[in-house]
Amino acid sequence: MKTLHIGLRVADRQASTDFYRKLGYEVVGTVPDSPIGHLTMMRLPGDEYVTLELVASPDLAPAAEPGLSHLVVATQSLDDAVHALSLHGIPVEGTSPPDPESIRTAHITDPDGNAIELVQWPVGHPAGMTADDFPRADAAGDLASEGWGG
Repeated sequence: MKTLHIGLRVADRQASTDFYRKLGYEVVGTVPDSPIGHLTMMRLPGDEYVTLELVASPDLAPAAEPGLSHLVVATQSLDDAVHALSLHGIPVEGTSPPDPESIRTAHITDPDGNAIELVQWPVGHPAGMTADDFPRADAAGDLASEGWGG
């Protein structure tokens, strides 16, 4: 199994579509009359498949209801991504300093308040998170001495 895409409830379909286009997403297609609302299917230029589905519905649930925690987007150069976003007027927060041996991150927020984390992997790191990125636990659930835990 694998994750196919993230579905985001959005209040303003056009504002959200415009925002994600500025972030680099492309519209793959739409489903205007689905049972859950108007769907806009998006992907990043290097992705073969849809990875983001914007769901706009006239009876949008209040923002206080459970929903997405955050969306993570990988970038080759965090500095280039931050620069491009600033040109589009999108504020970027919490940009970590350059370190060739560490994961670099920055954070932005979409028009509905959804948190987005931008990630630049260190040189030689796989294209995504693996078990090696987390501490090991022994059979009792205690952290072992390898990995981040020790």
